[in-house]
Amino acid sequence: MRKRCLSIALALGLAACGSNAPEPAPTPSATAIPDTPPLMGPERHILAFGDSLFAGRGLAEDDSYPAKLEISLRARGINARIANAGVSGDTSAAGLARLTFTLDNQQQPPDLVLVELGGNDLLRGISPDQTRANLAAILAELKKRHLPALLMGMKAPPNLGSDYERKFDAVYPAIAKRFGVPLVPFFLQSVYDKPDLIQDDHIHPTARGVEEIVGATAGDVAKALPKEG
Repeated sequence: MRKRCLSIALALGLAACGSNAPEPAPTPSATAIPDTPPLMGPERHILAFGDSLFAGRGLAEDDSYPAKLEISLRARGINARIANAGVSGDTSAAGLARLTFTLDNQQQPPDLVLVELGGNDLLRGISPDQTRANLAAILAELKKRHLPALLMGMKAPPNLGSDYERKFDAVYPAIAKRFGVPLVPFFLQSVYDKPDLIQDDHIHPTARGVEEIVGATAGDVAKALPKEG
């Protein structure tokens, strides 16, 4: 149901009395903070290349997907550093147009590029064939530069018609297979049907929604990172 709205679519105090009072319970700070794995190896540079879903439209900068993903990966012991190259409003064509500039201006080649584009193609009713061609050109450029990629898939809402939905939904699996890159089938899978996790624009996730998406996809990102060396 929510997909139709896409328009496309985380001490108890004890009073001691007398000399026989029990020992005070440990404070939360001593027991509630779990051990986290130590950061392993050199920094792993990840480029988050996408649209407003990466840019964090309607959210504080620290609540964007790349910012929250970096925290999640570091909690796993991965010394991740993520550059947010999300631009609100970008179609797949606009992303392709700025790809070379973006890559050339990285301080060093990224270890992994997250590609998240296509949602604005849906909103504008752009032909799935054009989306397919643009995403293919993006992955071809990354392949030419020997940059590993993870493709974040999108799915069309039924209100665009069954034929458009079928063609668009086929784009991401086909492109991922063609270029041999891993795929997250539907980037918004964990939030699209949960109104309380979507902002009032019915498109972008809330800060809590971003946390849900990170929880659902951080494992895919960690797995897509090439082994060091």
